[in-house]
Amino acid sequence: MLNSIAVATADRFLESESRLLAQSLNLAFISLREPIKFVSQYDYLLLKTPDGVAIAKTGKGAPKPVYVDFTSGTVDHRRRFGGGKGQDIAKAVGLNKRSNLSVLDATAGLGRDAFVLACLGCSVSLCERVGFVRAMLQDGLYRASFHHEVAEIVAKMPLLDTDITGIDPSVTFDVVYLDPMYPHTDKSSAAAKKEMAFFRDLVGKDLDADDLLHQAMQLAEYRVVVKRPKGAPFLNDSEPTYQLEGKSGRFDIYVLKSLDSLSA
Repeated sequence: MLNSIAVATADRFLESESRLLAQSLNLAFISLREPIKFVSQYDYLLLKTPDGVAIAKTGKGAPKPVYVDFTSGTVDHRRRFGGGKGQDIAKAVGLNKRSNLSVLDATAGLGRDAFVLACLGCSVSLCERVGFVRAMLQDGLYRASFHHEVAEIVAKMPLLDTDITGIDPSVTFDVVYLDPMYPHTDKSSAAAKKEMAFFRDLVGKDLDADDLLHQAMQLAEYRVVVKRPKGAPFLNDSEPTYQLEGKSGRFDIYVLKSLDSLSA
């Protein structure tokens, strides 16, 4: 059974907005009158704060809340020094062949891979079906839209109102990108472990991940790219056209049509 979560705020000026957020997500709301470490009735809180919307573990010794932040930390460092189109993700989607690709990130999560692709010139439509994750992502995109260095980048990252199953089949993208949830490994960084622990507890594994590949194939014009941990099976037991191996994972690339045929 997935761990419990409620919407909360300690700021009385944000209480009305927080209640509306809780209602939209069909979650309970609590008004914090004590530190998070003393909250016992919920395992996690979706916090509405003056800094944005965050997910926080309750109880003693809990790590700091996690926000979606495109303007600082590891995400911003990767934007500045990530290696440009030499990165594996750029090669996987085909940016070594063509620029300005349209990409559907059908499992957007915290939006970090989508942000990398948008930094490299792609237009990236985002799908995220888990309500509280979508709320965090929407909040992070909104805050980033006021940042002078990244506003133009996140403007190329529309968050769709549906998941992949609700997209009109007549709509296609050059590339569909998938990164379904997969069981945790101990090779992740400390920060990644903390965030993935939150998601593992609250979201669990994407049990329908195999179905995503078929849906992606219907919407992709040129290729589907699947991000997988090392040793993970192919989605739907379907062998990709080729793979790109990285330090901690790999990209499975399913080529439908050569990007060389895409008109410039």
